[in-house]
Amino acid sequence: MVIVDGALCHRAFGPSGPLAEMLKSNFTVFTYDRRGRGGSGDTPPYSVEREVEDLQSMLQEAGGSAFVYGASSGAGLALEAAKHLSGITKLVVYEPPFVVDDSRPPVPEDYPARVAAAVESGRRGEAVKLFMKSTGAPGFFVAIMPLVAPWAKLKAVAHTISYDLTIMAAHQRGRPLPVEEFGRVAVPTLAMAGGKSPRWMQQSVRAVALSVPEARFQVLPGQNHMVKPQPLAPVLIEFFEE
Repeated sequence: MVIVDGALCHRAFGPSGPLAEMLKSNFTVFTYDRRGRGGSGDTPPYSVEREVEDLQSMLQEAGGSAFVYGASSGAGLALEAAKHLSGITKLVVYEPPFVVDDSRPPVPEDYPARVAAAVESGRRGEAVKLFMKSTGAPGFFVAIMPLVAPWAKLKAVAHTISYDLTIMAAHQRGRPLPVEEFGRVAVPTLAMAGGKSPRWMQQSVRAVALSVPEARFQVLPGQNHMVKPQPLAPVLIEFFEE
């Protein structure tokens, strides 16, 4: 099983480590640092195709095929990979942040450029704050973020926010997911949303379940976008082992 992290996360920071620990009795679990994060290199220019190739390398390391779980923009990457790679045997995606209707405003077209400009000018903290605001984080939370322990770790990978925005850009414009595109995901898929997540996020996940031929939708009660490994792990085990 391969875990694909969302924005700003990597093996040393984020939920994949604790989740892998809970799953190791059932699977051989592979976590990896996505391009530009942690111990991974970063060869410009960035492209989504290279990130798909990175995941293909992980599948080869796992023996040629594996289950895949992706969270947030990592779910978007996993879906993109599943359109092209044959080594994904089952797929679980948790809350890819697509914007598929008018339940929230679409992501502004100049937003990726603003984030990139902040990073290029050395204002990494501003880039992280822009990203946090776009996700709907409360203003008070964004304001105090520089005072909390993980702030330095977040700034260290701020340049990769643009990578995740590139992955997600085509499907954050308030339009339905193109069925002909997502119909190419030809593996059993579980599309999951948290019961406490906002309506637009749940609508995104429902759209994935409707667009992917072998997909089903499931709500994880009591969870939001920052899903905890304790309620998530049993669902992954059940789906991947059924």
